[in-house]
Amino acid sequence: MNKLLATLIAGLVATSAYAQTATTTTTTTTAPVTTANTEAVVKAEARAEADVAKAEAKEMKAAAKADEKAAKAVADAQEKKAKAHAKAVKAHANAAEKVSKADPEDRAKAVAKAEEKVSEANLKAEKTMIKADEKALKQQVDAAADKATAAAKTEQVRAEAMADVHKAAAKK
Repeated sequence: MNKLLATLIAGLVATSAYAQTATTTTTTTTAPVTTANTEAVVKAEARAEADVAKAEAKEMKAAAKADEKAAKAVADAQEKKAKAHAKAVKAHANAAEKVSKADPEDRAKAVAKAEEKVSEANLKAEKTMIKADEKALKQQVDAAADKATAAAKTEQVRAEAMADVHKAAAKK
């Protein structure tokens, strides 16, 4: 339940960050520009463009890093799950071998022990697989949160840059 809640919250944060980006970039207005402050506005716009480009590059780098981290976590989980499955299969084979080698009068006892070993191996494999999936999901949620945070930071830089341009345009 906590994992589901964390995933939903991360999705909500990412969605709201995207929604804020869409609305803030479309609601910009410029002040009337006079010839006296035209040069200041041009310089402010150039700085703003450079700052936004730098922030966007940073965001892309953070997003790539987060995606890579999530992909690695998924690959690690798959590897752990495969190893756990292989161990369980080996335990099944060993149990079946012991049953086949058992004397006819001891066969029932051997079958009971084999079933116990098989159930223990299955439980251990399931626990390992669940933990691996849980870790991978956590990494994916963390990656989504990192990407949303990076997008929010980029939007903040964009808003501050536009504010600087408007300040320059408002000066006389």
